Amino acid sequence: MGDGGQDGRLVRTVPGGSAVALSEAYDTALLDLDGVVYAGGEAIAHAVDALAVARAGGMHLAYVTNNALRTPETVAAHLTELGVPAEAGDVITSAQAVARLIADDVPAGSPVLVVGGEGLRVALRERGLEPVESADVPGLAAVVQGYGGPDMPWARFAEAGYAVARGVPWYASNTDLTIPGARGIGPGNGAAVEVVRIATGGVVEPKVAGKPLPPMHRETVLRTGARRPLVVGDRLDTDIEGAFNGGVDSLLVFTGVTDVPQLLAAVPEHRPTYVAADLRGLLVGQPEVVETGGAFLCGGWRASASGGALLLERVEDAEGVEGGETGALDVMEGVRALCGAAWSEAGTGACGLDAGKALERLGI
Repeated sequence: MGDGGQDGRLVRTVPGGSAVALSEAYDTALLDLDGVVYAGGEAIAHAVDALAVARAGGMHLAYVTNNALRTPETVAAHLTELGVPAEAGDVITSAQAVARLIADDVPAGSPVLVVGGEGLRVALRERGLEPVESADVPGLAAVVQGYGGPDMPWARFAEAGYAVARGVPWYASNTDLTIPGARGIGPGNGAAVEVVRIATGGVVEPKVAGKPLPPMHRETVLRTGARRPLVVGDRLDTDIEGAFNGGVDSLLVFTGVTDVPQLLAAVPEHRPTYVAADLRGLLVGQPEVVETGGAFLCGGWRASASGGALLLERVEDAEGVEGGETGALDVMEGVRALCGAAWSEAGTGACGLDAGKALERLGI
């Protein structure tokens, strides 16, 4: 699987395997929302049915999102409308995580300048803090930014800039630069944070609560009580790195922002335990990736590294037997084999091998 890094954490060199369905191997799925369960407000293909089967089998489903725009009640209602029954207590947001972070730092009842949506205001009130909209409020204790949607007024960023420039402590729910939507990938809260950073000279950094940082993991554990959680996400730099930082296993799905070339080039903290095309991956086991003779086998595929490139061949082809058509599950076996070759070659760095021809074999 890998060796320990300098900080003692695992350097994963091959994806993990599971003899049983992941929904049986783990008690709680900590599911990202945007790009995993829905995109642009609409359910992602297979998500509703897959989650229903996982829930019926006894897996607890919790929804963990860096999007601070909406309240847990609103998110739960939206999920229920999509056919994924959920209650507010099943939803954990970066707004809740950053509100707890601020409450640990400032006196109860303190005014906090909010640049974001209702989810952030509700989370602050839950922690006994007073959301305000002006940098000139007496006794202003903090500034907090969270995703406010595409219609966030420009004047809100100006208020944040005024306060941060004069030394008011600055917080951010998360710093995701992008967010997936129905029409494509749009700017996320991280882009909004950069606006304030640039306006204030780039010398101040906000305290950030969301994935992949520890405050979000702490909030999730406190609210779910998960004993053997599986993080499920579409982003390497938030979902998967957050799982790595928290010392828990993860499943990457390809329904959001991450593609296969990015996965193959991933540094250790961005390497998931498991990979799947979509949430149906929760309902099946994961075949082992086996190293033999410098090559990595998974299902009907053999991957290796040679001459500055990743190579992929059918095991049947190599034995003189014609391979069949490549299906969705079969493609994932090829991806897992390639991960073994790429990550093992890269070790503690990022793989720079050419994967073009190997991915062509998979139709990617």
